[in-house]
Amino acid sequence: MAIGEYKPGLEGVPATQSNISYVDGLVGLLEYRGIRIEDLCEHSNFLETSYLLIFGELPKHQELEKFEHNIKHRRRIKYRIRDMLKCFPDDAHPMDVIQACVCALGMFYPLKDLRDIEYIYGATIRLIAKIPTIIAAFHMMRQGNDPVPPRDDLSYAANFLYMLNEIEPDPLAAKVFDVCLTLHAEHTVNASTFCALVTASTLNDPYVVLAAAVGTLGGPLHGGANEKVMLMLEEIGSVKNVKAYLEEKISKKQKVPGFGHRIYKVKDPRAIILQKLVDQLFEQTGHDPYYDIALELEKQAADVFSEKGIFPNVDFYSGLVYKKLNIPVDLFTPVFAIARVPGWLAHWKEQMADNRLFRPTQVYTGLHDVKYTPISDR
Repeated sequence: MAIGEYKPGLEGVPATQSNISYVDGLVGLLEYRGIRIEDLCEHSNFLETSYLLIFGELPKHQELEKFEHNIKHRRRIKYRIRDMLKCFPDDAHPMDVIQACVCALGMFYPLKDLRDIEYIYGATIRLIAKIPTIIAAFHMMRQGNDPVPPRDDLSYAANFLYMLNEIEPDPLAAKVFDVCLTLHAEHTVNASTFCALVTASTLNDPYVVLAAAVGTLGGPLHGGANEKVMLMLEEIGSVKNVKAYLEEKISKKQKVPGFGHRIYKVKDPRAIILQKLVDQLFEQTGHDPYYDIALELEKQAADVFSEKGIFPNVDFYSGLVYKKLNIPVDLFTPVFAIARVPGWLAHWKEQMADNRLFRPTQVYTGLHDVKYTPISDR
């Protein structure tokens, strides 16, 4: 790339150096700190993976025990945050609610010294612990119900599902949801992570950094894509309608939600893992007709898209999993946010270790030497 060459969307332009995660889109490889995502989903869990991402290595037994204990006992939110939630419109999008509340959290824990290890650790714990509680509380309150308090005896994944409806999930549901969180925890310098890095480079506090990232994640071209997939499957309605739907999209040169990725030119490895989870869930809890639609859509799309390197991405199957776990469609992206918190925090810490304010340049396309015209002559 020539110096000064303009690249729309900064595509392919390195913006930072990082050792947090690695993606090879040609072979479908995703690693967190050098460990393949398949191994983490099989052998680890979300909180252990979070520790790995944020602190750079798998924790020893005592370190993990302390980390989990601290998160379990920081899940509750202050009553003033609950009062804020009461003031939001019932039809507010939960991503906007998260962004507002994460900013508010920072007011209760004001910035001290970003070199203060205790401050950094405390912010890390609170953000991982409290965001699920905020989401679940808003979901209950918009229905006119009191929030369901978190339970310290439940795992991170099980506790969130419990807070959504006050029903303790079965072990398979909790395990599947935990794997979903692990899959979404980190994915190099995507749009929301880049936003987090830019905000972090100004030396703002981590709450503002994450609020900025949440705002970016909420866009339909980023985290909002999984909502669009589920809405698409509902729109198609039946396997017999798949062909006509796909042909219409192709004829209009429109994107098909859940297909294609800026990096992957093969099937997203996270989609492969998610598809297996869907099979496990449906085997235990019963058939879902939307899964048949998704399978038929993937099959027919392969004939058209595979030569172009367009395959199902992580969003294609995640909505099916969340729907089966009784998570409302408008909470799909907030769940993505819960999962991505450790990834954002890991990049924040890495940025702080060798910070330089982001200040990109531009390619100017405007005029020069334009004379001012008095208002009487315009």
